[in-house]
Amino acid sequence: MDRTLALAGLDDRPWPELDHAYGSAEDLPAVLRALAGDDPETTAGALDELYGSILHQGTVYAATAEVVPFLARLAAAGHRSADLLVLLGGIAESTDGHGVAPGACRAAVGGQLPFILGLTDAGEAQVRQAAVWAAGHTAAAEAWPVLRGRWEEETDEAVRAELVTALVRLDPARGAPTALAALAPHGPARLRVTAVLACLAAGLPWDTRQHDAVLAALPAEGLVSAFEECEPLRAVVGGLLRRDTAEDREAAFVLLEAALRIPQADVRAEALWAADHACMVSRSAPARLLPVLLPLLDEPEPPRGVLPLLDKVAEQAGAGAGALARLAAGNGDLADRALAALVTAAPALAAPLLAERLPERPLALAAASGARGHGTAVSAPFPYDAALLDAVRRRLADPASKGNEPIHLALLLASWGRRAAPAVSELLDALPRIPLAGPTALAAVCPEDGESRTRTTAHLRAAALHGPDEGRLSAARALHDLTGESGPLLAAIQAELSGTGRNLREAARLVSVLGDAAGELVPAIRAALADRTEDRSTPRLEAHAELAAALWDITGDAATAVPVLEAVIRADEGPWTRWTAVRTARLSARLGPAARPLRPALEELLVTPPHAPAAVLALLAALPEEELRGPLERSVLAGQVLDTAESGVDADGAFEALPALGRAALTDEHLHRIERLAQGDRRVVTAGIGSQIIRADEQLATRARETLKALTAPMGRAAPTPGQG
Repeated sequence: MDRTLALAGLDDRPWPELDHAYGSAEDLPAVLRALAGDDPETTAGALDELYGSILHQGTVYAATAEVVPFLARLAAAGHRSADLLVLLGGIAESTDGHGVAPGACRAAVGGQLPFILGLTDAGEAQVRQAAVWAAGHTAAAEAWPVLRGRWEEETDEAVRAELVTALVRLDPARGAPTALAALAPHGPARLRVTAVLACLAAGLPWDTRQHDAVLAALPAEGLVSAFEECEPLRAVVGGLLRRDTAEDREAAFVLLEAALRIPQADVRAEALWAADHACMVSRSAPARLLPVLLPLLDEPEPPRGVLPLLDKVAEQAGAGAGALARLAAGNGDLADRALAALVTAAPALAAPLLAERLPERPLALAAASGARGHGTAVSAPFPYDAALLDAVRRRLADPASKGNEPIHLALLLASWGRRAAPAVSELLDALPRIPLAGPTALAAVCPEDGESRTRTTAHLRAAALHGPDEGRLSAARALHDLTGESGPLLAAIQAELSGTGRNLREAARLVSVLGDAAGELVPAIRAALADRTEDRSTPRLEAHAELAAALWDITGDAATAVPVLEAVIRADEGPWTRWTAVRTARLSARLGPAARPLRPALEELLVTPPHAPAAVLALLAALPEEELRGPLERSVLAGQVLDTAESGVDADGAFEALPALGRAALTDEHLHRIERLAQGDRRVVTAGIGSQIIRADEQLATRARETLKALTAPMGRAAPTPGQG
């Protein structure tokens, strides 16, 4: 087939009526013609355009299915065959469709199997491998016998490895014998590693052949399909752990222990990467792997990956405190990372080391201040240390302390409360550099009376009334906390509500701090809520929700508050506004029965797990018991709340909502689900800030255990027996 025939019928398709990632697909005929041209630079550019439009970040569209036949025919014509087959395989692999029926694009690729399978015996090995990869993603039964026949004839190592993967992907049961055969002890490393992954995909039990094949192949990076991103050892360990049985966990840990004991640098790097993944997947992994990880700290040059991993599991790394302390006493980034881990593992050892070299330890300071948690999960406050207090004061007084460092210094002081009172002078002098964190720290450390308190209140009052706009709210809040003085805080909030400031959301949240004095703000709140600006940014939406709730608190004006809260809830447009809807639902609960008109909007939130706990709390506050029926029956709501907890999103909200629903709402199945959250080995939290995922999951497990105990103990019922495996 020549290229002209490959594009036959191109202009007959309804391109303007189809969409791709950037809108109308009317540009695709020109792109496909450019792709079919002779100029390598032009064809490469056209291929890039297609990846961006019809397979955008793994998403397929209505136009994607229409393009598939032309791609397949061009590949069959010998034009950029390997590249186009890889694109076809990516289209078939996608499970994320937009504006197209599920599976339609995979079916379109499957419809071109005659062209694709015809290229599995092409002269160029790269083309054969790409054809096998594409065919393996079609889920088409007719591809299996062709690929199995190709297995008998193929001699190229990379293509044979691709065939093993494709055969198992198409039919795990029928492909399993081929995967087992590929484990032959003296076979090529690429084929054996691929066979191990295929055996896992086929659900075959782990055995010594697979264990030996992986260890013999290390370092295994690059020994998998060129068309997939895959770190072999990490993938094998993850595959075993996701089976979630005691036997497979043991197999994963034994494999990792053996790999970590291999002194070769590149093997160690792979093993540490895989061990990091194991700790992210399995709750039992840190305790099991620490005995083999900690000795690595005693090596003359500890492997690069060991400290970041120990930092993630530092709560359990106390046995390595001595080695961490030795490293922390050194110089450079390695010492800083070691001390950051030691801050959590053994804070008593960390404090003098941090005091000794505070300017050189930014990561350790951030860890001690709690700043690295970013609101997800923070270790216990760093213990007070007199020598460290002196070091913090010296550093805070140094003009060279800039950027995040003075903020972290202030946070550390604030965590110590009035024991850090000697640092008031340094905090006051540093206030221009830390207009947000400084006032908060001053309010925490300021003594109850004396000259320091007099100076602090004077500085805060001046900052609240005449200081830079950025810090006025923070200074006014701190002054109010210290003295109860409401005038500066009223003025700062008023300025934001009138539109002269940039911190409307923060100002709105502070209205509730004023108590009775907030009544003076009612006209300004009403004016801010009446502002129909086109600005629908997250901060503005959240500010309006806060102001509506504040107006209700002050005046009981539900007629104004409820429509605003509903508008913000319904403004939810996916991940970017998810937490806005959650926070607004929580605010709605403050209205109690007055929030009853919000029922339809709150019910819509129940559909998506991240929103469910907040919506449930609001519905429980708003509705009388007789309306908690059907889809709002308490037991049904409990299941939706548990869906949220099991997704690892807003677990705190879930464990607040479950007791609110009451023990009677929970079935035995619900209790077992809570028990799995508390005791299961698989981590529930799997996303977020990398250094905090494990801590957040441990926090979730703790909350689950506390919730289970609280829900079962009053009725004298024992918690369910932990599951096995």
